[in-house]
Amino acid sequence: MGIAVGNLCYYFQIPEMVLLREGTGVFHILPDLLAHQTLDHAISEHVQHFKDLPLIQKALTSVHGADLLNTAYVLDVFSRYGIIYLLFIVGLDTSWGELKKTGKSSMLVASIGVVAPMLLGFLVLFVFCSENRYQTNLFIAATLSATSVGITARVLQDLNKLRTKEAKVILGAAMIDDVLGLFVLAVVSSLVLQGHLSMIGLMQILMSSMMFFVLAIGFGPKLIRRLIPLTSFLELWEAKVVIAFLVIMVLSWMASLLQLSTIIGAFTAGLILDDELFVNDKRMGSASQKIKELMAPLQCLLTPLFFFLMGVQVKLESFLDMNVLVIALILCVVAIVGKLVSGYGADSKNNRLFIGVGMIPRGEVGLIFASMGRSIGVVSEEIFSAIVVMVVVTTVIAPPWMKWCLRKQEEKHAKNS
Repeated sequence: MGIAVGNLCYYFQIPEMVLLREGTGVFHILPDLLAHQTLDHAISEHVQHFKDLPLIQKALTSVHGADLLNTAYVLDVFSRYGIIYLLFIVGLDTSWGELKKTGKSSMLVASIGVVAPMLLGFLVLFVFCSENRYQTNLFIAATLSATSVGITARVLQDLNKLRTKEAKVILGAAMIDDVLGLFVLAVVSSLVLQGHLSMIGLMQILMSSMMFFVLAIGFGPKLIRRLIPLTSFLELWEAKVVIAFLVIMVLSWMASLLQLSTIIGAFTAGLILDDELFVNDKRMGSASQKIKELMAPLQCLLTPLFFFLMGVQVKLESFLDMNVLVIALILCVVAIVGKLVSGYGADSKNNRLFIGVGMIPRGEVGLIFASMGRSIGVVSEEIFSAIVVMVVVTTVIAPPWMKWCLRKQEEKHAKNS
Protein backbone atom coordinates (compact mmCIF):
# COMPACT_ATOMS: atom_id res chain seq x y z
CA MET A 1 0.00 0.00 0.00
CA GLY A 2 2.85 2.37 0.79
CA ILE A 3 4.49 1.80 -2.59
CA ALA A 4 1.19 2.18 -4.47
CA VAL A 5 -0.18 5.19 -2.58
CA GLY A 6 3.18 6.95 -2.32
CA ASN A 7 3.99 6.79 -6.02
CA LEU A 8 0.43 7.56 -7.14
CA CYS A 9 0.25 10.64 -4.90
CA TYR A 10 3.71 11.69 -6.07
CA TYR A 11 2.51 11.45 -9.68
CA PHE A 12 -0.26 13.94 -8.84
CA GLN A 13 2.28 16.05 -6.87
CA ILE A 14 0.42 15.93 -3.55
CA PRO A 15 2.76 17.89 -1.23
CA GLU A 16 2.41 15.58 1.82
CA MET A 17 3.72 12.60 -0.15
CA VAL A 18 6.42 14.66 -1.82
CA LEU A 19 7.92 15.28 1.63
CA LEU A 20 7.32 11.78 3.03
CA ARG A 21 9.08 10.19 0.03
CA GLU A 22 12.31 11.92 0.99
CA GLY A 23 12.47 10.18 4.37
CA THR A 24 14.63 11.68 7.10
CA GLY A 25 16.49 13.99 4.71
CA VAL A 26 13.80 16.70 4.87
CA PHE A 27 14.09 16.90 8.67
CA HIS A 28 17.60 18.34 8.34
CA ILE A 29 16.31 21.29 6.34
CA LEU A 30 14.92 23.19 9.35
CA PRO A 31 18.20 23.12 11.39
CA ASP A 32 20.01 24.46 8.32
CA LEU A 33 17.49 27.29 8.03
CA LEU A 34 17.98 28.12 11.71
CA ALA A 35 21.72 28.21 10.99
CA HIS A 36 21.01 31.09 8.54
CA GLN A 37 21.30 29.06 5.34
CA THR A 38 18.97 29.75 2.43
CA LEU A 39 16.09 27.38 1.69
CA ASP A 40 17.55 26.54 -1.74
CA HIS A 41 20.88 25.59 -0.20
CA ALA A 42 19.27 23.58 2.62
CA ILE A 43 17.09 21.59 0.23
CA SER A 44 19.91 20.90 -2.22
CA GLU A 45 22.08 19.64 0.64
CA HIS A 46 19.61 17.00 1.80
CA VAL A 47 17.63 15.98 -1.29
CA GLN A 48 19.38 13.50 -3.57
CA HIS A 49 17.15 13.76 -6.67
CA PHE A 50 17.53 17.19 -8.26
CA LYS A 51 14.24 16.86 -10.16
CA ASP A 52 12.42 16.77 -6.80
CA LEU A 53 13.96 20.06 -5.63
CA PRO A 54 11.24 22.31 -7.14
CA LEU A 55 8.43 20.11 -5.73
CA ILE A 56 9.88 20.15 -2.21
CA GLN A 57 10.57 23.88 -2.39
CA LYS A 58 6.99 24.49 -3.54
CA ALA A 59 5.62 22.36 -0.66
CA LEU A 60 7.73 24.07 2.02
CA THR A 61 7.09 27.63 0.77
CA SER A 62 3.32 27.12 0.64
CA VAL A 63 0.98 28.50 3.30
CA HIS A 64 0.95 25.12 5.07
CA GLY A 65 4.67 24.38 4.56
CA ALA A 66 5.54 24.33 8.27
CA ASP A 67 2.51 22.15 9.05
CA LEU A 68 3.49 19.67 6.33
CA LEU A 69 7.00 19.38 7.77
CA ASN A 70 5.61 18.91 11.30
CA THR A 71 3.23 16.21 10.08
CA ALA A 72 5.99 14.34 8.28
CA TYR A 73 8.19 14.53 11.38
CA VAL A 74 5.45 13.26 13.73
CA LEU A 75 4.63 10.35 11.40
CA ASP A 76 8.31 9.45 11.25
CA VAL A 77 8.59 9.49 15.06
CA PHE A 78 5.52 7.26 15.49
CA SER A 79 6.82 4.86 12.84
CA ARG A 80 10.09 4.55 14.82
CA TYR A 81 8.06 3.64 17.90
CA GLY A 82 6.42 1.04 15.66
CA ILE A 83 9.85 -0.54 15.04
CA ILE A 84 10.60 -0.54 18.77
CA TYR A 85 7.33 -2.26 19.70
CA LEU A 86 7.69 -4.72 16.80
CA LEU A 87 11.14 -5.83 17.96
CA PHE A 88 9.84 -6.01 21.54
CA ILE A 89 7.11 -8.46 20.43
CA VAL A 90 9.72 -10.47 18.48
CA GLY A 91 11.80 -10.58 21.65
CA LEU A 92 8.80 -11.81 23.66
CA ASP A 93 8.31 -14.62 21.13
CA THR A 94 12.00 -15.52 21.46
CA SER A 95 12.41 -17.63 24.56
CA TRP A 96 15.87 -17.34 26.15
CA GLY A 97 15.38 -20.82 27.59
CA GLU A 98 14.53 -22.22 24.14
CA LEU A 99 17.59 -20.52 22.66
CA LYS A 100 19.78 -22.48 25.07
CA LYS A 101 18.00 -25.76 24.22
CA THR A 102 17.93 -25.53 20.43
CA GLY A 103 21.12 -27.52 20.11
CA LYS A 104 24.08 -27.76 17.82
CA SER A 105 22.12 -27.95 14.55
CA SER A 106 20.21 -24.71 15.14
CA MET A 107 23.35 -22.88 16.21
CA LEU A 108 25.26 -24.09 13.14
CA VAL A 109 22.41 -23.27 10.76
CA ALA A 110 22.06 -19.79 12.29
CA SER A 111 25.82 -19.10 12.17
CA ILE A 112 26.10 -20.16 8.53
CA GLY A 113 22.89 -18.24 7.76
CA VAL A 114 24.49 -15.02 9.04
CA VAL A 115 28.07 -15.45 7.82
CA ALA A 116 27.41 -16.92 4.33
CA PRO A 117 25.07 -14.14 3.02
CA MET A 118 27.32 -11.46 4.51
CA LEU A 119 30.55 -12.76 2.98
CA LEU A 120 28.94 -13.66 -0.34
CA GLY A 121 27.09 -10.33 -0.47
CA PHE A 122 30.18 -8.27 0.34
CA LEU A 123 32.32 -10.09 -2.27
CA VAL A 124 29.66 -9.85 -5.00
CA LEU A 125 29.00 -6.17 -4.27
CA PHE A 126 32.75 -5.50 -4.25
CA VAL A 127 32.96 -6.98 -7.77
CA PHE A 128 29.77 -5.58 -9.31
CA CYS A 129 29.43 -2.34 -7.31
CA SER A 130 33.07 -1.34 -6.88
CA GLU A 131 32.11 2.35 -7.04
CA ASN A 132 30.30 2.03 -3.68
CA ARG A 133 32.06 2.89 -0.44
CA TYR A 134 33.05 -0.19 1.56
CA GLN A 135 30.74 1.03 4.36
CA THR A 136 27.77 0.86 1.97
CA ASN A 137 28.64 -2.64 0.77
CA LEU A 138 29.22 -3.77 4.34
CA PHE A 139 25.84 -2.47 5.49
CA ILE A 140 24.02 -4.07 2.54
CA ALA A 141 25.81 -7.35 3.31
CA ALA A 142 24.66 -7.08 6.93
CA THR A 143 21.07 -6.58 5.71
CA LEU A 144 21.32 -9.87 3.81
CA SER A 145 22.03 -11.74 7.07
CA ALA A 146 18.53 -11.09 8.49
CA THR A 147 15.81 -13.73 8.88
CA SER A 148 12.18 -13.08 9.85
CA VAL A 149 11.31 -15.55 12.60
CA GLY A 150 7.69 -14.35 12.60
CA ILE A 151 7.07 -15.15 8.93
CA THR A 152 8.86 -18.51 9.18
CA ALA A 153 6.82 -19.53 12.25
CA ARG A 154 3.56 -18.53 10.55
CA VAL A 155 4.37 -20.61 7.44
CA LEU A 156 5.26 -23.66 9.55
CA GLN A 157 2.02 -23.22 11.49
CA ASP A 158 -0.02 -23.03 8.28
CA LEU A 159 1.70 -26.20 7.02
CA ASN A 160 0.96 -27.91 10.36
CA LYS A 161 4.67 -28.74 10.72
CA LEU A 162 5.54 -26.89 13.94
CA ARG A 163 6.30 -30.13 15.81
CA THR A 164 8.66 -31.66 13.23
CA LYS A 165 12.43 -31.88 13.74
CA GLU A 166 13.02 -29.54 10.80
CA ALA A 167 10.62 -26.95 12.26
CA LYS A 168 12.41 -26.99 15.60
CA VAL A 169 15.77 -26.51 13.85
CA ILE A 170 14.39 -23.68 11.68
CA LEU A 171 12.70 -21.83 14.56
CA GLY A 172 15.71 -22.28 16.85
CA ALA A 173 18.06 -21.09 14.10
CA ALA A 174 15.77 -18.16 13.23
CA MET A 175 15.71 -17.03 16.88
CA ILE A 176 19.51 -17.28 17.15
CA ASP A 177 19.73 -15.55 13.75
CA ASP A 178 17.74 -12.63 15.20
CA VAL A 179 20.21 -12.24 18.05
CA LEU A 180 23.27 -12.61 15.80
CA GLY A 181 21.74 -10.35 13.15
CA LEU A 182 21.07 -7.55 15.65
CA PHE A 183 24.58 -8.00 17.01
CA VAL A 184 25.99 -7.68 13.48
CA LEU A 185 23.79 -4.61 12.91
CA ALA A 186 25.15 -3.01 16.07
CA VAL A 187 28.75 -3.61 14.98
CA VAL A 188 28.27 -2.53 11.36
CA SER A 189 26.23 0.59 12.26
CA SER A 190 28.90 1.73 14.71
CA LEU A 191 31.66 1.13 12.16
CA VAL A 192 29.73 3.11 9.55
CA LEU A 193 29.15 6.01 11.95
CA GLN A 194 32.83 6.06 12.95
CA GLY A 195 33.76 6.19 9.26
CA HIS A 196 36.76 3.87 9.48
CA LEU A 197 37.66 0.32 10.39
CA SER A 198 40.13 -0.22 13.20
CA MET A 199 40.79 -3.14 15.51
CA ILE A 200 40.53 -0.91 18.58
CA GLY A 201 37.19 0.50 17.43
CA LEU A 202 35.94 -2.98 16.52
CA MET A 203 36.90 -4.35 19.93
CA GLN A 204 35.15 -1.42 21.65
CA ILE A 205 31.97 -2.11 19.69
CA LEU A 206 32.12 -5.84 20.43
CA MET A 207 32.78 -5.20 24.11
CA SER A 208 29.96 -2.65 24.44
CA SER A 209 27.53 -4.99 22.63
CA MET A 210 28.51 -7.98 24.78
CA MET A 211 28.36 -5.89 27.94
CA PHE A 212 24.87 -4.66 27.08
CA PHE A 213 23.50 -8.16 26.38
CA VAL A 214 25.19 -9.75 29.42
CA LEU A 215 24.08 -7.04 31.87
CA ALA A 216 20.55 -6.84 30.47
CA ILE A 217 19.98 -10.60 30.42
CA GLY A 218 21.87 -11.27 33.66
CA PHE A 219 20.50 -8.49 35.88
CA GLY A 220 17.35 -7.37 34.02
CA PRO A 221 14.97 -10.03 35.43
CA LYS A 222 16.28 -9.41 38.99
CA LEU A 223 15.62 -5.66 38.70
CA ILE A 224 12.15 -6.30 37.26
CA ARG A 225 11.30 -8.55 40.24
CA ARG A 226 12.30 -5.70 42.58
CA LEU A 227 10.23 -3.25 40.55
CA ILE A 228 7.01 -5.31 40.64
CA PRO A 229 6.21 -4.68 44.36
CA LEU A 230 6.47 -0.92 43.75
CA THR A 231 3.41 -1.18 41.49
CA SER A 232 1.22 -2.72 44.20
CA PHE A 233 -1.24 0.20 43.99
CA LEU A 234 -2.05 -0.81 40.37
CA GLU A 235 -4.10 -3.64 38.94
CA LEU A 236 -1.92 -6.50 37.71
CA TRP A 237 -2.61 -5.77 34.04
CA GLU A 238 -1.75 -2.09 34.63
CA ALA A 239 1.49 -3.09 36.37
CA LYS A 240 2.46 -5.27 33.41
CA VAL A 241 1.86 -2.43 30.95
CA VAL A 242 3.76 0.15 33.03
CA ILE A 243 6.73 -2.13 33.71
CA ALA A 244 6.89 -3.30 30.08
CA PHE A 245 6.85 0.31 28.86
CA LEU A 246 9.58 1.34 31.31
CA VAL A 247 11.81 -1.63 30.46
CA ILE A 248 11.41 -1.03 26.70
CA MET A 249 12.23 2.67 26.93
CA VAL A 250 15.11 2.31 29.43
CA LEU A 251 16.85 -0.48 27.50
CA SER A 252 16.31 1.32 24.16
CA TRP A 253 17.86 4.47 25.70
CA MET A 254 20.76 2.50 27.19
CA ALA A 255 21.42 0.85 23.82
CA SER A 256 21.57 4.25 22.13
CA LEU A 257 23.97 5.50 24.85
CA LEU A 258 26.33 2.65 23.92
CA GLN A 259 25.98 3.69 20.24
CA LEU A 260 23.90 0.61 19.51
CA SER A 261 20.53 0.66 17.79
CA THR A 262 17.44 1.34 19.91
CA ILE A 263 15.78 -1.75 18.41
CA ILE A 264 18.49 -3.89 20.05
CA GLY A 265 17.35 -2.53 23.41
CA ALA A 266 13.71 -3.21 22.52
CA PHE A 267 14.48 -6.78 21.43
CA THR A 268 16.44 -7.41 24.64
CA ALA A 269 13.52 -6.03 26.67
CA GLY A 270 11.26 -8.63 25.06
CA LEU A 271 13.87 -11.31 25.73
CA ILE A 272 14.02 -10.67 29.50
CA LEU A 273 10.38 -9.76 30.18
CA ASP A 274 8.27 -12.81 30.98
CA ASP A 275 4.86 -13.37 32.52
CA GLU A 276 6.56 -15.85 34.86
CA LEU A 277 8.10 -12.86 36.68
CA PHE A 278 4.58 -11.95 37.86
CA VAL A 279 3.51 -15.49 38.77
CA ASN A 280 3.97 -14.99 42.53
CA ASP A 281 2.08 -11.70 42.55
CA LYS A 282 -0.99 -11.93 44.84
CA ARG A 283 -3.06 -9.56 42.76
CA MET A 284 -5.84 -11.41 40.97
CA GLY A 285 -8.44 -10.56 38.39
CA SER A 286 -6.37 -9.86 35.25
CA ALA A 287 -3.63 -12.43 35.85
CA SER A 288 -4.57 -14.31 32.70
CA GLN A 289 -3.71 -11.34 30.46
CA LYS A 290 -0.22 -11.79 29.03
CA ILE A 291 2.28 -9.00 28.39
CA LYS A 292 2.16 -9.71 24.65
CA GLU A 293 -1.64 -9.33 24.58
CA LEU A 294 -1.49 -6.09 26.58
CA MET A 295 1.22 -4.50 24.42
CA ALA A 296 -0.09 -5.82 21.09
CA PRO A 297 -2.45 -2.84 20.43
CA LEU A 298 0.51 -0.43 20.36
CA GLN A 299 2.41 -2.68 17.99
CA CYS A 300 -0.67 -3.27 15.79
CA LEU A 301 -1.34 0.47 15.58
CA LEU A 302 2.20 1.81 14.98
CA THR A 303 4.06 -0.96 13.13
CA PRO A 304 1.89 -0.78 9.97
CA LEU A 305 2.75 2.93 9.84
CA PHE A 306 6.44 2.00 9.64
CA PHE A 307 5.83 -0.44 6.77
CA PHE A 308 3.63 2.10 4.98
CA LEU A 309 6.28 4.83 5.19
CA MET A 310 8.95 2.39 3.98
CA GLY A 311 6.75 1.70 0.95
CA VAL A 312 6.18 5.42 0.34
CA GLN A 313 9.96 5.93 0.19
CA VAL A 314 10.37 3.35 -2.60
CA LYS A 315 10.66 5.40 -5.78
CA LEU A 316 9.43 3.30 -8.69
CA GLU A 317 11.06 5.63 -11.20
CA SER A 318 14.45 4.53 -9.86
CA PHE A 319 13.85 1.11 -11.46
CA LEU A 320 14.08 2.75 -14.87
CA ASP A 321 17.79 2.77 -14.14
CA MET A 322 19.29 -0.56 -15.25
CA ASN A 323 21.86 -0.41 -12.45
CA VAL A 324 19.10 -0.54 -9.83
CA LEU A 325 17.52 -3.59 -11.48
CA VAL A 326 20.92 -5.31 -11.62
CA ILE A 327 21.59 -4.58 -7.93
CA ALA A 328 18.10 -5.85 -7.00
CA LEU A 329 18.71 -9.06 -8.96
CA ILE A 330 22.14 -9.55 -7.37
CA LEU A 331 20.73 -9.02 -3.88
CA CYS A 332 17.89 -11.49 -4.49
CA VAL A 333 20.26 -14.21 -5.75
CA VAL A 334 22.77 -13.70 -2.91
CA ALA A 335 19.97 -13.53 -0.30
CA ILE A 336 18.51 -16.84 -1.48
CA VAL A 337 21.80 -18.73 -2.02
CA GLY A 338 23.27 -17.52 1.29
CA LYS A 339 20.36 -18.93 3.29
CA LEU A 340 20.07 -22.15 1.27
CA VAL A 341 23.69 -22.92 2.21
CA SER A 342 22.74 -22.62 5.90
CA GLY A 343 20.56 -25.73 5.56
CA TYR A 344 23.72 -27.84 5.33
CA GLY A 345 24.45 -26.97 8.95
CA ALA A 346 21.62 -29.32 9.96
CA ASP A 347 21.93 -33.05 10.49
CA SER A 348 21.94 -35.10 7.27
CA LYS A 349 18.82 -36.98 8.48
CA ASN A 350 16.81 -33.75 8.24
CA ASN A 351 15.41 -32.17 5.08
CA ARG A 352 18.24 -29.69 4.57
CA LEU A 353 16.64 -27.97 1.57
CA PHE A 354 13.45 -27.38 3.57
CA ILE A 355 15.49 -25.89 6.44
CA GLY A 356 17.46 -23.66 4.07
CA VAL A 357 14.29 -22.38 2.38
CA GLY A 358 12.74 -21.76 5.80
CA MET A 359 15.59 -19.36 6.59
CA ILE A 360 15.10 -17.28 3.41
CA PRO A 361 12.31 -14.78 4.38
CA ARG A 362 13.68 -11.37 5.40
CA GLY A 363 10.33 -9.74 6.15
CA GLU A 364 10.19 -6.92 8.68
CA VAL A 365 13.80 -7.45 9.86
CA GLY A 366 15.23 -6.72 6.41
CA LEU A 367 13.11 -3.56 6.11
CA ILE A 368 14.27 -2.35 9.52
CA PHE A 369 17.91 -2.85 8.53
CA ALA A 370 17.31 -0.98 5.26
CA SER A 371 15.57 1.95 6.97
CA MET A 372 18.43 2.29 9.45
CA GLY A 373 20.95 2.36 6.61
CA ARG A 374 18.95 5.09 4.92
CA SER A 375 18.63 7.13 8.10
CA ILE A 376 22.39 7.14 8.77
CA GLY A 377 23.07 8.05 5.13
CA VAL A 378 24.92 4.92 4.05
CA VAL A 379 22.14 3.57 1.80
CA SER A 380 21.08 5.62 -1.22
CA GLU A 381 17.52 5.78 -2.56
CA GLU A 382 18.36 3.40 -5.42
CA ILE A 383 19.95 0.81 -3.14
CA PHE A 384 17.09 1.20 -0.63
CA SER A 385 14.59 0.41 -3.40
CA ALA A 386 16.69 -2.61 -4.45
CA ILE A 387 16.78 -3.89 -0.84
CA VAL A 388 12.98 -3.54 -0.56
CA VAL A 389 12.61 -5.64 -3.72
CA MET A 390 14.91 -8.28 -2.19
CA VAL A 391 12.84 -8.29 1.02
CA VAL A 392 9.57 -8.69 -0.92
CA VAL A 393 10.93 -11.43 -3.21
CA THR A 394 12.46 -13.51 -0.38
CA THR A 395 9.31 -13.15 1.72
CA VAL A 396 6.94 -14.13 -1.11
CA ILE A 397 8.85 -17.10 -2.58
CA ALA A 398 9.57 -18.93 0.68
CA PRO A 399 6.04 -20.25 1.56
CA PRO A 400 5.29 -21.97 -1.82
CA TRP A 401 8.89 -23.25 -1.99
CA MET A 402 8.56 -24.79 1.49
CA LYS A 403 5.32 -26.49 0.42
CA TRP A 404 7.08 -27.85 -2.69
CA CYS A 405 9.91 -29.25 -0.54
CA LEU A 406 7.43 -31.04 1.70
CA ARG A 407 5.55 -32.47 -1.27
CA LYS A 408 8.80 -33.79 -2.77
CA GLN A 409 9.76 -35.33 0.58
CA GLU A 410 6.38 -37.06 0.87
CA GLU A 411 6.67 -38.38 -2.69
CA LYS A 412 10.15 -39.72 -1.92
CA HIS A 413 8.91 -41.49 1.22
CA ALA A 414 5.99 -42.95 -0.74
CA LYS A 415 8.35 -44.39 -3.37
CA ASN A 416 10.70 -45.85 -0.76
CA SER A 417 7.81 -47.51 1.08
